[in-house]
Amino acid sequence: MSESRALAGRVAVVTGATRGIGYAVALALAKSGAHVVATGRTQGGLEELDDAIKAEGGSSTLAPFDISDFDAIDRLGAALYSRFGKIDALVANAGMLGPLTPLGHVDPKEWDKLIAVNLTANWRLIRSLDPLLRASDAGRAVFLTSGAVHKDRAYWGPYAVTKAGVEALARSYAAETAANTPVRVMLVNPGPLRTAMRARAMPGEDAATLKTPAEIAPKIVALCSPKWVETGKLYDFPMDRVLGFNAPS
Repeated sequence: MSESRALAGRVAVVTGATRGIGYAVALALAKSGAHVVATGRTQGGLEELDDAIKAEGGSSTLAPFDISDFDAIDRLGAALYSRFGKIDALVANAGMLGPLTPLGHVDPKEWDKLIAVNLTANWRLIRSLDPLLRASDAGRAVFLTSGAVHKDRAYWGPYAVTKAGVEALARSYAAETAANTPVRVMLVNPGPLRTAMRARAMPGEDAATLKTPAEIAPKIVALCSPKWVETGKLYDFPMDRVLGFNAPS
């Protein structure tokens, strides 16, 4: 098998696949031979991804739903079990920035939505898809985090809190699956990339100075490969290094 099709025959789930990092990773996984199960809020965005995947000779299944629809996550797991009996990779990318405001000024509904999308949804993905990852010969789970967790930046509290939760969630999941399972769990800090979320957070920034989602995509694909054997670590894209969870990023 050629290295370019190294993931042929494998099934990979990517959340938030309609744009940005999720779109780039889904396309890169498909180019590597994986059948991509792409989730996202907009049917049109998923169809554009599907067209791009087909143009590269790949295949995909589209699952349009809001990641905070937890019943839909359960239905996804049941459908994937019925069709494939397993999945080989999960890239938990879907997320939102939320309000950049003092903690005392955050609207409770905005807080609840941010927790639901950035944190609870990732737990629900584990709850639904863990049996399918364990059914693989080499299940790989990748969760997107942020350097904001470690920077203690004013007004970024809501977003940083949710990503800190994701890091704790991934650490726990890695510890639970480290022995006697085929599952390996990694966190990824993408750093500043040319995405719509970054543009909202930093409106005066020159996007041309930033790396693109297409540049990080092959790095994340490598974490989804059976060849990747480390678990309980953080891949820091700006440093291009694998770090322990407690290392600054």
